[in-house]
Order: sequence, then C-alpha cells, then structure tokens
Amino acid sequence: MVDSSIKIAPSVLSADFGNLARQVRDATDAGADMIHVDVMDGHFVPNISFGEPVINAVRAATDLPLNIHLMIENPDYFLPSLVKDHTDEVILHVEACKHLHRSVDYVKSLGAKVGVAINPATPISILEDVLEMVDIVLVMTVNPGFGGQSFIPRTLKKVHDLREIIDEYDYNVEIEVDGGIKSDFTASSSVESGATILVAGSAVYNSEISVKDAISAIRNTAGGVSYNPSN
Repeated sequence: MVDSSIKIAPSVLSADFGNLARQVRDATDAGADMIHVDVMDGHFVPNISFGEPVINAVRAATDLPLNIHLMIENPDYFLPSLVKDHTDEVILHVEACKHLHRSVDYVKSLGAKVGVAINPATPISILEDVLEMVDIVLVMTVNPGFGGQSFIPRTLKKVHDLREIIDEYDYNVEIEVDGGIKSDFTASSSVESGATILVAGSAVYNSEISVKDAISAIRNTAGGVSYNPSN
C-alpha cells in the first residue's frame, strides 16, 4: 500500500527546457506533490541554472507548491524577487548564510515556508539553533551543483540522526533528500531512515520512461516501506 505521507518533488533541473511548461504539467498530472526548482549561481556551486524568469514560468504551469532550492551566495539579496506566493517553500544552504537565524526569519517574514539544506560533509549539529524555526531540512545526498550524480549512502545516517532529534523534541519538520534518488534502494532507504520528501530529477525526466510512470515507480517503492528507528 502506498504511503501517502511520502511526497515526491520532481526537479526541473533535469527537464527539457525547450518544453518546460509541458514537463511541469506532466509532473503535475502524474501526481507530484511539489515541483523542485534548483537556483544556482556559479559561485556557491560550479554551475549556473536559472533565476526569476524561469521560476515564474514554472509557477504559471502548475498550482503545486514550488520547492525552491537556493544554491547561491548572499541569498537574502534575491529573496524578495523569488518569494511571491504563500505556497512557496524556500530552502537556504547553511553553508551560504553568514547569519542563518536572520535569513530563516527573513523567509518567514515574506510568507513562505522555510527550509535549510546541508551538504554531505556538513554535520547536522550546525542546525541545532534553527531546527525549531524551520519547516524542512534538506539533506543533500550528492554534492550540489549538477544533476545525474550517484547517491552517497553515508548520508542516510544524517537523515536517521535528524529524524531522531526531530521526533525527540516533537518538531514539526519534514526531512527532504536530494540527489541520486530513483525507484530503488535510494528511495526506500531514505524513507526507512526518516525522509518524507524525495527529490528526483533524472529519474523522472529521461528518455527511457514517461514522467507518469517514473513518479509512480518512485512512489510505489517509497510507499512500500516506513521509517525504521533501528535502521
């Protein structure tokens, strides 16, 4: 039985940009829970993706929440132009924020849900003072900057440890994983470790399977397991 609490967030970084609106609608029609949008500046990560115009185009193509992942330096400067809808979820990298508490508060003041992301080599202890303030923690399961990378299994321990802390203190925080997620052990192990939002890019947008079938396969794999505290 599919676990409806698991959310699938297709990443448009892997979509066909020549048919972006259609690709977003395909994911919406296929039952995606949100659309993941990666904003990269070529400084914080070694790649440039897109900014406000593309985010606006994605918004126009779906009524789903946008899960906006900011992989940029000085994110506070760009927030007013990116946060325009109360359904948005804006995720800040702790490594890019000089004053994380202030940045988290700023996103909340703009009316959006707020998340914080950590890279594979960043310890979860850095989140201690903001965890009760946020809606989402995004654990990068690859090093950020490029799609199509291989999942790093060691990151599952971070997911598990975060879930234990969140449950212990009864925080209302979802755990999101991003990088190398497919309809295999990467999805099931992430859910068993405590993740509730699965970002998938190249596993959803590729030439081998339809967007509908890809999302269904990931959801069925993830829905066949549940959080295992002893994992």
